[in-house]
Amino acid sequence: MALSLISHTNVGKTTLARTLLRRDVGEVRDLPHVTETADAYPLVESPAGDVLLLWDTPGFGDSARLLRRLEQSGNPLGWFLTQVWDRFVDRPFFSSQQAIRNVRDEADVVLYLVNAGEDPAAAGYVDAEMKILGWIGRPVLVLLNQLGPPRSVADEDHDVGRWSRHFGGHAPVRGVIAFDAFARCWVQEHALLDAIASVLPDERRAAFERLADAWRSRNRAIFEQSMQALAAQLAAAASHTVSIPKSGLAVTARSLLGRVLRGAEAGTDPGVDAAMGELARRLDEQVRAATDRLIELHGLGGRAAAEVLHRLGTEYAVEQAVDPGKSSVIGAALSGALGGLAADLAAGGLTFGAGALIGGLLGAAGGRGLAQAYNLARGRDDSVVRWSGEFLTGRVTGAALRYLAVAHFGRGRGDYVQGEYPSHWRAQVESAVARRGPEFAAVWSAAERGTEAAALEARLRPLLEATVAEVLAALYPVAAKA
Repeated sequence: MALSLISHTNVGKTTLARTLLRRDVGEVRDLPHVTETADAYPLVESPAGDVLLLWDTPGFGDSARLLRRLEQSGNPLGWFLTQVWDRFVDRPFFSSQQAIRNVRDEADVVLYLVNAGEDPAAAGYVDAEMKILGWIGRPVLVLLNQLGPPRSVADEDHDVGRWSRHFGGHAPVRGVIAFDAFARCWVQEHALLDAIASVLPDERRAAFERLADAWRSRNRAIFEQSMQALAAQLAAAASHTVSIPKSGLAVTARSLLGRVLRGAEAGTDPGVDAAMGELARRLDEQVRAATDRLIELHGLGGRAAAEVLHRLGTEYAVEQAVDPGKSSVIGAALSGALGGLAADLAAGGLTFGAGALIGGLLGAAGGRGLAQAYNLARGRDDSVVRWSGEFLTGRVTGAALRYLAVAHFGRGRGDYVQGEYPSHWRAQVESAVARRGPEFAAVWSAAERGTEAAALEARLRPLLEATVAEVLAALYPVAAKA
C-alpha cells in the first residue's frame, strides 16, 4: 500500500517525510522544486508481510497555468503525461508531471499538505491543484503543516475548521487534519491512521489495519521504553546519598541558629557544600543520560540531540515560583558547585535542607522563599545528604516536560527551538502529577527507608506512564481516542 505526499512546492513534504520515517531522507532547502523525483520509502511493515510505502514527490509548480493548459485538452491528464518537459527549462511543469504520475500510478491515499499559516482564500494554487487531483480520483486527506508551536486544542480546532470550510467544495477531499512536520506528536499519527483507514475501499482495509496495528505497537513500545528511562533516572536520584563529615551538621546548625538569633549572615561548611554539589552533579549526569536515551528512542541524533539538550538546559532550568509559606528559609546562599545553594531550618525540628538555584533565583527577597531541595539525614555512623521528596516530585514534572519536548521534535531544518515547550504543557503536567502526589510521595519515603533503586523504578514506571498518558489525552483528545 502507498501514501503519496503531495503539495505545492516548498510547503514541507520532505520535512514531514523525515519526521514520519524518523530518519533523514531527501534534501531540505528553503527553495522551490528541491525535490525533483518521486521516491518511495518503507514506512512500516506488518508481521504478515504487508508494507506501507510513503512517497515523497516533487511539488506542484505553476498550478494555475498548468490547469489552463490541461483544460484545453480533451484528455487532460493523458496529454500532459505524454509530454516531455525539460527539468531545467520548465521545472514547474516537469515537477508537476512527476507528482501527477505518482498519484495516478502509486497512491492509495493522497496526503496533501498546506501551509496553515496562510489565509486559505489567499492560497490560490489550492483550487487548481484540487481540480487536478479530482481528475485522478484518489481520496485526499489535507494535512495542515507549518502550524507553529504546539497550541491549545481550541486554537488547533479553529485552524482545522477554517481550512475545512475552504475545502468543503472539493470532492476528493475526505478530511482535514492538523499535522505539523516540526512539532507533531506520535499520538496524532494514530488519528491519521484512522483517517486513512476510513477512506480506503473495503478490500484494502484489512491489510491497512494490520499495518496500523504494527505502527501503533511500535509507537507504544517507544513510549514504554521512554517511561522506563525516566523511571530509572528518578529512582537513581531518589536513592542517591552523599556522606558528609560528622562535624558538618553541627557547624551548619550553629551557623543557621546564629543567623536566626542575630540576623547575621550564615556561614557555610565546606563538607556540606561539597556533598550538595556532588549530589547535584550526579543528578545532572542522570538527566543527561535519560535525555540521550529519549533522543535515541525517537530516532533523533546529531544536531537534533544537541538542540534538545540545549533547549532543556535553558527552558527547564527554573521550574516554577515557590510559595514562601511552604518552607521556613533562614539561610543565605552558599557558595559551591551550583553557585546557588541555600540552607534552611524546617519548622518541624532540626531537619536541614537546601534549595537549588539553577539558572536563576526562585521566590523573592534575595533568596528567601526557596523550596526545600536537599535533606540532611542523620545515619547510624555519619550524616548524608539526599534529595527531598518535594524536590523529587518537581523532577517528575521536569521529566514529563523533557519527554514531551523530545516526542514533539520533528526533523525540520533551521532553528526550530522556540515554542517546542509551550506554556500550556506545564499546567497539564503539574495537574497530572498533583493527582498522583501521594503515590509519588510513598515512593520517596520508600527510598528514604533504603529501598533499592530497581524496586523504586518498578513502582515509578506505571506512575509515569499513567501521568504522561493523561497529559497526552488532554493535549490531543481526538488523537487519544485513536
